[in-house]
Amino acid sequence: MNELEPVIGTKPACEVLGVKRPTLYRRRKQRPTAPKNKRRASPRALTEPERAQVLEVLHSPRFADVSPGEVVATLLDEGRYLASERTMYRILEAHGENRERRNQLTHPAYLRPELLAESPNELWSWDITKLKGPVKWTYYYLYVILDVFSRYVTGWMIAERETATLATRLIKETIAKHNADPRKLTVHADRGSSMTSKPLALLLADLGATKSHSRPYTSTDNCFSEAQFKTLKYRPDFPGRFGSIQDARSFCVGFFDWYNTKHRHSGIGMMTPEAMHYGWAKQLRAQRAVVLKNAYDEHPERFSRGVPQPRRLPTAAWINPPEIRSTTKEVTH
Repeated sequence: MNELEPVIGTKPACEVLGVKRPTLYRRRKQRPTAPKNKRRASPRALTEPERAQVLEVLHSPRFADVSPGEVVATLLDEGRYLASERTMYRILEAHGENRERRNQLTHPAYLRPELLAESPNELWSWDITKLKGPVKWTYYYLYVILDVFSRYVTGWMIAERETATLATRLIKETIAKHNADPRKLTVHADRGSSMTSKPLALLLADLGATKSHSRPYTSTDNCFSEAQFKTLKYRPDFPGRFGSIQDARSFCVGFFDWYNTKHRHSGIGMMTPEAMHYGWAKQLRAQRAVVLKNAYDEHPERFSRGVPQPRRLPTAAWINPPEIRSTTKEVTH
């Protein structure tokens, strides 16, 4: 090829020898290049014995879980200098040890709670919030138990402190008040000290109820209680501070009566929690349908989509519904 190509050209030479031009060009690109000169070591670099000494110090029990920066500082305080912090990192990286060296606590993996309620007294969510007292740094503690399916507040209490004893007593009394079957009941809460206390755990175990907890720092795992507290504190008449614990209790009596019996909740078809909890919601929805049908009969021209229907009633309530992952590919048009 080297002899024919200058005489007759590349293309005719390839045709004579039966070689394709792309193959020729590819082989020429793959010709070995001259080896690069090996980089000379810097005169400032540590010698191999010095690098071994640094690595030995980093591996010692004293510094095995200490960062190179702390190692350098500690040795300096003792009147020694082996290498800079960056050099120590380079030595560790060369030995595949450039990871977290400090001894740190490993937290357990918390499961995502997935809880379902299809009727009242199956799933309760409870929490405690602070109400400001008459002066700075004084608080009253509001305990609230909420039925997740109906949004009905089944029990509440205000106290001057947060304790496991008070929480245990409230839950026990609320179960008895509503004649709930503990064996069919799940009690969900976050991971506060009262919620995870041993007295409460023993009570629920004795009753046969199931206890559930949110993941740490995950407020959405207890979203129903959080939303209820927001409704409380965003009421127009909610005071900035309460003059006494009696004032706080008086306010909450009126609030929870309104919340349970008069508040139309968007999450339950604009029904009141009381109607959902005690089974009146279906009858009320039927009555609403009759009113809407009469309105349609009087002025059908006002309803372009036909006879209007009242909002549907939920058949279930979830805390973290399971994530459904489709195995089929989406078809886009």
